[in-house]
Amino acid sequence: MTGCMMKFKIVSWLACTAASLLVPLSGVAQIRPRIVAVTHGQAADAFWLVVRNGLEAAARETGCDLDYRAPEKFDLAAMSQMIDAAVASKPDGLIVTIPDVNALAKPIRAAVAAKIPVIAINSGRDSYKKLGCLMYIGQHEESAGKQAGERMKDMGVKKVLILNPEVGNVALEHRIKGFKDGFEGPFHHVSVLAVQLDFMQCQDAVTAYLHDHDEVDGILALGPVAAEPAMASIDEVGKTGKIKLCTFDISTNIVNALVRKQIAFAVDQQQWLQGYLPVVFLANYAKYGLLLQVDLALTGPSFLTPENAVRVVDLLTLGHR
Repeated sequence: MTGCMMKFKIVSWLACTAASLLVPLSGVAQIRPRIVAVTHGQAADAFWLVVRNGLEAAARETGCDLDYRAPEKFDLAAMSQMIDAAVASKPDGLIVTIPDVNALAKPIRAAVAAKIPVIAINSGRDSYKKLGCLMYIGQHEESAGKQAGERMKDMGVKKVLILNPEVGNVALEHRIKGFKDGFEGPFHHVSVLAVQLDFMQCQDAVTAYLHDHDEVDGILALGPVAAEPAMASIDEVGKTGKIKLCTFDISTNIVNALVRKQIAFAVDQQQWLQGYLPVVFLANYAKYGLLLQVDLALTGPSFLTPENAVRVVDLLTLGHR
């Protein structure tokens, strides 16, 4: 790992354990595990590129064959089919996200029934245990949302527009609920706008809303796919510097915008670790039968600001080469 990576806020025992698991045990036959990862993230989404960077870095370090699968757009039916196909291929380990437990419970339970070790990442903190997953790696979304709400309130923001690019994603609903708990009050109000994943469609929707609601002085995007067009909208309506823009999650453009002070803060769930850690754990479980005796590893929230954003720059390019 680079020095930048070692700055991540993860409990020392978890970091030490992950590192030690990379060391082969003498006298144990070496195998090359095959691990499949199926996420709900759109294939072109910059957030999921960072997750994939973590997956691939861990696969190289542990000597695994990694198969990464994701739908072209947010499509739970397609994701369910991808998990079914992964189970049928009989991998040594399966990594999944669980944005909607009702839509994905059946194929995940089928994987567990087939004795395939499953680790949930990013979404599914409330459901991974009942589905039989070994572990959840991600952040507590409601707590992260509450902290974001408290921060925006402390910044003096009064009326926030939340941009939701994936209606139906339970994790995003938890973010919204937490944010409202931390922000709303007699003089602090929140509205939620569903937006499209397409950049121009999202920008047009946000611009139209801001034209009709001049009182908005803060925007919270629930992901970079909404934050990036929101920046363009704020500029288009002449409110740069007047509307505080904050976001969940990071991408190259988000980090650059933080450095330029176009974004006040980003809630970083450290998604590179969400890709890296499950591969390390599953690879060594397949090789040596070793597994942490805890089933919850929180990677976030960590908050990036214009002052500390440069610490994650390496993670945006590391892995995909």
